[in-house]
Amino acid sequence: MRFERYGAGLVKGMIVTFKHLLRHPITTQYPEQRLVPSRRTRGNELIWNSAKCVVCTTCAKTCPQGAIHMVTAVDPANANKLTITTIEVDSGYCISCGLCVESCPYNALHMGYAYEKAKYRRQELVQSNEGLLATETRKASAYMHADMEKELPEQTLLINNKQQG
Repeated sequence: MRFERYGAGLVKGMIVTFKHLLRHPITTQYPEQRLVPSRRTRGNELIWNSAKCVVCTTCAKTCPQGAIHMVTAVDPANANKLTITTIEVDSGYCISCGLCVESCPYNALHMGYAYEKAKYRRQELVQSNEGLLATETRKASAYMHADMEKELPEQTLLINNKQQG
C-alpha cells in the first residue's frame, strides 16, 4: 500500500520535469551575457568626486563599519581650509548600506554600479585616492541622486531577454 503512494509522487514529479524540459530557458549565460542592473542600484564600490568634497568627514563618521578612513591636512594655500591627503575605503568591511552617500551634504559620494568585485587578496579590496574616482568603467549609480537617472542605461530583465530570444 505504501509503495503505491510513492510511485504516484514519482510519476507526478516526472510529468513536471518533462513539461519544463521543453520550455525555452530563461537563464542568462553570465560571463557572456550580462544584465544591466537597476539605475538606483547599490553596488559594492564607492565613487568619490574630489571636486565636490569639502573634507567635512561626515561620510567617515556615518559609516557603521568604519570602512572609510580619511587623512586630512591643512591646505598650504589657505590656512582655514583642509585638504585630503589620503582617503581609503575598505570594500571588505563595507556592507553597501549607502549611509555614507545619504549623509554627504555636498553629493561628493555615489554608490557604484559594479557588483563583480571578488578578489583573491584582502589588500586588493582597499580603494584609495585615484581608485575612488569615476572613470569610463567605474560609473556612479543614481542611488540617492534621482537627477542622474536619465543619463544611465535602462535596466534589463530576464523577461525581456526571453521575449527577444
